[in-house]
Amino acid sequence: MDYDYVPLPARQPLVWPNGARVALILTFNLETWDLTKDTDKPYYAGGPAILPDVLPGNVPDFPNFTWREYGQRVGIWRLFDLFDELGVKASCTTNAVTFERRKAMTDAVLERGWELLTHNWEQGELLSSFAHDPAREREIILASLRQFETYTGRRSKGWLSSSLRGTMQTADILAEQGCTFYCDIMNDDQPYLLRTPNGPIVSVPYSNEINDFTFITRKNFTTDQFRDALIEELDVLYAEGARTGRIMNVGLHPHVSGRAHRVRALREFIEHAKALPGVWWATREEIAEWYLANHESHIPGQLEPR
Repeated sequence: MDYDYVPLPARQPLVWPNGARVALILTFNLETWDLTKDTDKPYYAGGPAILPDVLPGNVPDFPNFTWREYGQRVGIWRLFDLFDELGVKASCTTNAVTFERRKAMTDAVLERGWELLTHNWEQGELLSSFAHDPAREREIILASLRQFETYTGRRSKGWLSSSLRGTMQTADILAEQGCTFYCDIMNDDQPYLLRTPNGPIVSVPYSNEINDFTFITRKNFTTDQFRDALIEELDVLYAEGARTGRIMNVGLHPHVSGRAHRVRALREFIEHAKALPGVWWATREEIAEWYLANHESHIPGQLEPR
């Protein structure tokens, strides 16, 4: 995988369908963690812990495990209810094991007809651990894609790595398998093409900045501060989008945003977004399909060999 450095002023205006200014993606991450790992090293479960003293992998860490599990048992259902009430859809990522261990969550997404994309095999298994073992990385990616197809009846069109920890091979494998978009590269407010030996794949960036982990778990934002940051991000992108279109991804985790005292932030942000006529409530797949057909009018020559 490689890509060009093309600064924003060097690009042509990005003109979204129907003159939209911002493609807004609200992401639910349907993640599942192993309770223990076969290691005496600290177990990083693919996201921040609520208690900082992380235990060895072979010791059950119930405070952190059950804090996360709250999102599967309660928080995600609160978020589903909110989005149903407001008439908006989330774009959902899922670990492959979630289909088996927490099937009710993925079933709820499929029943609603929402977007679902592959998010690694298990949340605590990072592809970066296999950066020097490409055969093992390939096994994990292919197994995850097969699991997705088994439970959804269709091939996954995109990928987000656990904890965003992909390798130099990840996009290459995904393009080979027919995926059209990859979300780990978080360096832009617009899509662009990544070159791989197997053809291009669209970078549809996720965000670890506009993310409940960052705002709430790491920065300790209040509910009002969380809402205000989301609204300000959207308002700036919306104003800039009058000149060239933007993407805004909001990363949400049910055990964080799904708490009772925080859903008001999402409600008020969504109500604000719905009042803006130039917001495209897009799926990643829609963005990727559109960009593959229109990239030359945005950044010419992205497919030329370097």
